[in-house]
Amino acid sequence: MLVAVAVAGLVAGVAGLSIAVVAHNRVNQVVDECGEMLRRQLQVASGAADERALRDLAIVHYDALKEMSGHRSFSLALINAVGDGVVVSSINGRTETRTYAKSVQAGHPVERLSPEESHALRAARLGKGPVVSLDDPLADFGSGDRTSARA
Repeated sequence: MLVAVAVAGLVAGVAGLSIAVVAHNRVNQVVDECGEMLRRQLQVASGAADERALRDLAIVHYDALKEMSGHRSFSLALINAVGDGVVVSSINGRTETRTYAKSVQAGHPVERLSPEESHALRAARLGKGPVVSLDDPLADFGSGDRTSARA
């Protein structure tokens, strides 16, 4: 009986030690995350802009399908100060909705964009958002086809 109690105590001790190690690692992770949040809050409070924060957006509503009217589909561009971000599109039909997200790096799409997505991205980069029309003329800001994927 005494051996069984000793073995049970040893197992409980090992389990307790394992739990302590996991808890210690988690506490270190939380402390690091809090430090990063405080650093970013001090940066914002001091008036310095966070280049990674999304700051420019534009949304374009349109009729993607002939069967649907009312501009139920949309493309939304969200980018930060260095031109990184995402273009999200939702194509709405009578029986289904499809949603796509395409990455943008340094102002250039990683994947090929539709004309509507390209328009939303140009409008966001030019600060024309939040809501723009496909009829709004936007100057092309650079040479080359911005709707093609980067090499």
